[in-house]
Amino acid sequence: MSPSHEPVMVAEVLEHLEPSRGGVFVDCTIGLGGHTRALLDSGAARVIGIDRDRDALARAADGLKGYEDRIELVHGDYRQVSELLDARQVSTVDGVLADLGVSSMQFDAPGRGFSFRRDEPLDMRMDTSSGPTAADLLSEVDERTLADLIVEFGEERYARRIARALVESRRAGRIETTGRLAEVVRRAIPRKGYSRIDPATRTFQAIRIWVNRELEGLDGFLSRAADRLAADGRLVVITFHSLEDRIVKHTLRALQASGAIAIRTKRPMVPTEAEVERNPRARSAKLRAASREPQMVRT
Repeated sequence: MSPSHEPVMVAEVLEHLEPSRGGVFVDCTIGLGGHTRALLDSGAARVIGIDRDRDALARAADGLKGYEDRIELVHGDYRQVSELLDARQVSTVDGVLADLGVSSMQFDAPGRGFSFRRDEPLDMRMDTSSGPTAADLLSEVDERTLADLIVEFGEERYARRIARALVESRRAGRIETTGRLAEVVRRAIPRKGYSRIDPATRTFQAIRIWVNRELEGLDGFLSRAADRLAADGRLVVITFHSLEDRIVKHTLRALQASGAIAIRTKRPMVPTEAEVERNPRARSAKLRAASREPQMVRT
């Protein structure tokens, strides 16, 4: 694994999932396979690795050579975890890991359209085999809806200005590239001196979440994942922005109140300073964990 693709918070993931117990684990967003490798090296008997991105699965397979008898790679959406496990006749698992959001591989891969660091086609789909691209959606959305989603998913204070500028820009033709999208957004935001982040960052995040429906069904996934845990099974979720973390926090609390799980992390765990220094992309990560105690398992 290259430094830019280092898996996030590996030690904390292993602390809560405890693969040394053996058993079957699900890596719901396998990416390049870094977390899966750590699980297998630490004692997991089998890992089912899921990803929406076929390219990620291919690269994970290449990086996990030598582990083929203990892994199964599955192209699918982690929100369909129940159906994917049923198809493999797996009723319960010993651990579930969901490392949410876009991966560093997707940010870095040319032609994917996730980043404004390169001028390239505006795609942004995690699963490039299905669904409309960001360019497709931006060509049809009305100004009010666009402003609302930039506020909701990007928490952008200038969302109305940005939406108006994007709709007006369409008169000159579809917004087809990351460069053009970033340019329109930057021009729409008033300049107020130095900013730590690029003015286009929040809008890119909002459109990416919209394209991939990243928040849709997250609460349902957590409920279904918890229901699949065996006695003393563990659930670990890593988020990278407040919108995801808020859903995870409240859903886990509701599941605990219903008696389905026990929360293991009173507050979210964050990367150590040493990890952030080594891997700056870990900076915004938050990890929450839960377990199913033996008395919680239905008989």
